[in-house]
Amino acid sequence: MKKGQVTITHIAKRLKVSVSTVSRALRDSPEIHPDTRKKIVAMAKEMNYQPNLVAQSLRNNKTRTLGIVVPELTSHFFASNISGIYDTAIKRGYNVMICQSNESYEQEKMNIRTLVGSRVDGLLISLSRETRSYEHFFELYEQEIPFVLFDRVSEEIPVSKVTVNDSNGAYNLTQHLLDQGARNIAFISGPEDLYISKKRKEGYLKALEDFGLPIKPELILVSDLTTECNKKIAKSLIERADRPDAIFAMIDPLAVDVMMVLKENGVKIPEEIALAGFTNNPTSEVVEPSLTTVSQPAYQIGKLAANHLLDQLEGLVSTDPQSFVLDTTLVIRRSSVKAK
Repeated sequence: MKKGQVTITHIAKRLKVSVSTVSRALRDSPEIHPDTRKKIVAMAKEMNYQPNLVAQSLRNNKTRTLGIVVPELTSHFFASNISGIYDTAIKRGYNVMICQSNESYEQEKMNIRTLVGSRVDGLLISLSRETRSYEHFFELYEQEIPFVLFDRVSEEIPVSKVTVNDSNGAYNLTQHLLDQGARNIAFISGPEDLYISKKRKEGYLKALEDFGLPIKPELILVSDLTTECNKKIAKSLIERADRPDAIFAMIDPLAVDVMMVLKENGVKIPEEIALAGFTNNPTSEVVEPSLTTVSQPAYQIGKLAANHLLDQLEGLVSTDPQSFVLDTTLVIRRSSVKAK
């Protein structure tokens, strides 16, 4: 943004409304109440707002291409998301362009700029692990480029989102560990700002609460999700005097790192420590012992996100933010099942 240039983000902050509300009001959308539209138009005039006519003219010239930004391409989960998006887009006469942020905030911003420069009609984005600021998303509003978030989302960005019921999945997994007799369950989370970290921790805590067990902050640990950090945390847990009898790792790769440490230190799984992950990566079935986990409908997430974005682009649904939450499935394997 040029210094001194007034944007719809400034108007939204001044009136304490969403950026999407300002955008629709200035387009004279019938979805906005007349009184609200009048206030927004008056504020835009007062602040000397000038719409970006060049960007608007480019928006009217459709390319029938969608842009995709994911944290990583090698992940089975994100590969399945992309497959769902791709198959849906092709069936509806659109092409796709795919970018990888490599879990980098700066790369994510660059990816979005590149796709916008390629004049995609809309974007499907899963946030990087480093993303804490959202100005680059508000810039998409300025350019009137529709976008939908999936899996890695933020509640601070007022757009449609497609996620799974992470909290319920974590609840069911924790309940399974409790049913196996575990009473001292550790939870290893990813970065606390991540939406999935918050929701999976929420489910874990609710299950303990419903079971009548005390919350032990010393058993709730945070990893940056690197192998080095994962293994360091696992080592600290097995060296505790009150060693946990079960470990719930927020994602499967983290659980596999924990499993390696347990084996290296002669800890029997699940007899001494039960272990479970979340995501149902292909590796979870082939490790020894096979890993209990939670399966997410990754392909369906991509399909639903793409269909909703295309429906917005084609005027079939409102541009008002909607939240779509898909169910998960508990997959019980040998790593958590203790002999009765």
